[in-house]
Amino acid sequence: MSFTESDVEDFFDQTLEAYLSFWDSDGVLHTGYFADDADDTDYHAASDRTTEIVAADAGIDGSSNVLDVGCGCGNFLVSIARRRGCRGAGLDLSEERIKVAREKVVGDAGLDVRFDHGSATRMPYEGGTFSHVVSQDALFLVPDKALSHAEIHRVLRRGGILAFSDFLQPKPEVSARARKHVFDRVRWSSGFSFLGYQTALQEAGFEVLLARNVTSHLARTYRVLGRTARERAETTGDAAIRDWMLGFAVSCEEIQIAIGDGEFGWGIFVARKP
Repeated sequence: MSFTESDVEDFFDQTLEAYLSFWDSDGVLHTGYFADDADDTDYHAASDRTTEIVAADAGIDGSSNVLDVGCGCGNFLVSIARRRGCRGAGLDLSEERIKVAREKVVGDAGLDVRFDHGSATRMPYEGGTFSHVVSQDALFLVPDKALSHAEIHRVLRRGGILAFSDFLQPKPEVSARARKHVFDRVRWSSGFSFLGYQTALQEAGFEVLLARNVTSHLARTYRVLGRTARERAETTGDAAIRDWMLGFAVSCEEIQIAIGDGEFGWGIFVARKP
C-alpha cells in the first residue's frame, strides 16, 4: 500500500499522546544502540547512545549549523546542541510534535535552536544553509525519497555532511505479516535495502563515507519495548492506552519475526555533498 505525506502527518499527530505515555514523557525516543550482547534493559541509555554515535560520525561541534529532518519532539537536536554546542533547526511533518519540541526549549537562552513545521520534500530554507543534516529513523517515511534527498543536498553547504539512522527494507517483497506490523502500522510505503540506500544517496549527488548495518540493535530494541509495553499496560488506568500498549506489544513480537526473516532492518549512514 502507498501512503501520502498527509497520511503520515495525520498518523503521527494522532498517536503522539500514546507514544508520549509509553516511550518517554519528555519526547519520543528512537531505536537504541546497545553496549553489548548482555545489554538489553536500559533502553533510554541505548537511545542516547544512538544520538551520540550519529553526532560523532557526523563530526558535529560548536561551529556546526545542523538541520534535523524528521525531528519529532526535538530530543535529538536538543541533545546534540547541549552536548556539542551547535546551533540548528528541526523540521517535522507533524505539527503536534513540533509543538512539543518548541515547548522544550522555551526559556533556555543557552540553546540556539528552532523548530519548524514542514515537509522534507519542500524545506523552508535557502540553499547551502547548513553544515550538517541529521536524522533518526524518519527519512524512511517520506513517500518521495528522491525528492527529499535532493532537498537535503540543496540545503547543505558544499562539503556538508549528511548523517542519519534509518529503517531498511532488505527484501523487495515482504510478507503480509511484515506489511501489517512493520509498514502499514506507521504509514510506511517502501524502503531501501542496505546497499540500495547507498546507491540512492550516490544518485542524489552524495559521496558515501560510512555505511553500518546495525539491524541486531533493532531486534533488541523491539524486544525491550515489547516487554515494557506489557508491563506498563498492567499499571495504566486508561483503557484506551492499555489496549494501545498491548497491541503495540503484539506488534513488537511480529516485528522481531520480520527482522529475523530479513524483511526489516536498520542502518547508519554518513555522506558528503562534494
